[in-house]
Amino acid sequence: MQTRDPLSLLESIFEKTPDLQTPCYIYDGVALELRLAELDRLFGDAFTLSFAIKSNPNAALVRRIAAATGHLDASSFFEVLRALEAGCPPARISYSGPGKRESELQRFIGCGAELVVEALDEVDMAARIAQAKGVVQKVLLRINPDGIPKGFGAKMSKNPSQFGIDEGQMAAAIAHIGARPGLDLTGYHIYAGSNCLDAGAIVENIANMTRIFGEAAALAGAPARKLIFGAGFGLPYHEGQADLDVAAVRDGIEASLAEIAANSLLAGAERALELGRWLVGPTGAMVATCLSGKESRGVRVAVCDAGFNVHLAACGMMGSVFQKNWPIHRLGPEPGGEAEYLLAGPLCTSIDTLARRITLPTLARGDRIAVLMSGAYGLTASPSGFISHPQAGEYLWTGDDLLDISSERVATHDAELPRSDG
Repeated sequence: MQTRDPLSLLESIFEKTPDLQTPCYIYDGVALELRLAELDRLFGDAFTLSFAIKSNPNAALVRRIAAATGHLDASSFFEVLRALEAGCPPARISYSGPGKRESELQRFIGCGAELVVEALDEVDMAARIAQAKGVVQKVLLRINPDGIPKGFGAKMSKNPSQFGIDEGQMAAAIAHIGARPGLDLTGYHIYAGSNCLDAGAIVENIANMTRIFGEAAALAGAPARKLIFGAGFGLPYHEGQADLDVAAVRDGIEASLAEIAANSLLAGAERALELGRWLVGPTGAMVATCLSGKESRGVRVAVCDAGFNVHLAACGMMGSVFQKNWPIHRLGPEPGGEAEYLLAGPLCTSIDTLARRITLPTLARGDRIAVLMSGAYGLTASPSGFISHPQAGEYLWTGDDLLDISSERVATHDAELPRSDG
């Protein structure tokens, strides 16, 4: 795959716009197009590509991705609105998530998008609303597998979970849906784990999903029309990690694709490959400025204008047991020396740490640092209101211009939804 040097781009941007305020996120739209093209080249013949909006819901990015993929996965009602605002047809949107308000389902049901159901009481509520509206709502049953291969960062299976119906309960759940007028069970959804760098583990996980989908369709006694495979493609955030071999994943799933083709209950189903982190993560960087520097008990400390209020994940607070340093670099001319630092944020709490024991070129007040691999689960995954520091900006490099897309992160929560008979 063609690659771009994010540091060279960032250096160029700040040379041209030296007054650009930090903290900010800068997304490379050209790099995003390259990754979309790579996904399509490898998987486009076998899957509809589905983007998980939760990984980065900025509207400007969602619009670009929606135009290049066939499906958007919304994990909240407002992400459904974001998908519609991006111009995605309702039929290409699925609405998942373990907690859906009745008021949200009242607005959603009948709009033409698919509902991913994750609990029996949710099934009952959806059926009641659909019947009252006189519509038939398409639903996908989310299944929580009994296990997942080793190698996934966040695991959503095996243990007690708010996500989906346990694999052992899917027979009862399928029967429950089938007995509810107003609902049309169109297929199945599995997202069992995320951030995996092991191609073999991903291949094994897709094989397990294929098995479960086949068993679910057999229990339903009807062909599935849609299957959503949660990909879980990971990124090498930390030193010593290597890129996921996505070509090896594509080669390894041939057996699963053949199994689907040979199963009359699965062969006609649309297959969606859902991913977010792998697509947008490497295309974004968070840039911060050094506000202060000192030595404390023999350790050099640099305080930046961004902490976990801007980038919770880089501070190790998105499920990490131990904080590991992300790829962080100093921008600008080399100062001619380097040192080991504790990089702290501006928040009045001792846990606000961007990096520990990280070696960087010597930092002084006003110097900028860039946290790479920050295009996914960055700003909107962080408590930006904590201690009332300035909001971080968001910018998109188009290849020709740097666009301020900061305002694009706000959804139109009162938007009207389209109506459909399902």
